[in-house]
Amino acid sequence: MMVSLPDSVRIRRLHAADLAACGRLAVDRGWPPEQNKWRLLLAIGEAYGIDDPAGELAAAIVLTRYGERLASVGMMLVAARYGRRGLGRRLLVHVLDRAGPAVVYLAASRYSRALCQDLGFRAIDTVDRHAGPFAAPPGARAIGRVRLASGSDLAALAAFDRQIFGADRRPVLNRLLGFAERVLIAEHDDGSLAGFAGAWRNEADLVVGPLVAADVAAARSLITTGALAADGPVRVDIRGCHADLANWATGRGLIRCGHATLMVRGGDLPGRRGQVYAPLAGATG
Repeated sequence: MMVSLPDSVRIRRLHAADLAACGRLAVDRGWPPEQNKWRLLLAIGEAYGIDDPAGELAAAIVLTRYGERLASVGMMLVAARYGRRGLGRRLLVHVLDRAGPAVVYLAASRYSRALCQDLGFRAIDTVDRHAGPFAAPPGARAIGRVRLASGSDLAALAAFDRQIFGADRRPVLNRLLGFAERVLIAEHDDGSLAGFAGAWRNEADLVVGPLVAADVAAARSLITTGALAADGPVRVDIRGCHADLANWATGRGLIRCGHATLMVRGGDLPGRRGQVYAPLAGATG
């Protein structure tokens, strides 16, 4: 049964202590609890929520900032019992106000696309989830010059990423080095950076992301190297503009099993986005 909340109910900042409540809200909407991902989002982003009269989380959203000029929005969730009561709109308007003049982007589901359009977002691409057991060819091994990253690589990773992503993600990358099971670096023959990828655990899946590379060959190399160390399903969220990589991933057993629309508000995405093959997560870009 759907119920209403009074207009006076307040939006509050969520913190690490709200981790379990965020997981329960996700399960209420048919999502997995994704505690590991929520833990990361609560650390690197600004999460906001609305409580119901019983003190349970009725709705949530996450804003992740990349400096003053770029931000992403994700994890917009409303409990089923409060569906179609305007809570999602209230939260999205709230984080857009918080973002100020920054360009804001998000991956919209088919349920949220109309709301996002109504609030000034425009579609620029798609993002498709590919997941499954990675079917490595017989005798497959790490391809090319791929190695594990360490803390000493942070400055080089952040500089490389800033040129391509178009904004400073150093705080996120710093957190990724401790959060991910591994961060991989692809190198050219001269030792210069050709790309990097994180490999982190989300429920049963090993997620490869972010995935930033000079070309599709480096992207494939990073996915293959990460997947060969996986002990279960592998997931990569691939932008629609990279059909060649998506087709390759499908051929390796990573089946398309989710779809979202990449939308932006307030300007264009900065950087060389053709070299951003996959986000850290749909909620962060």
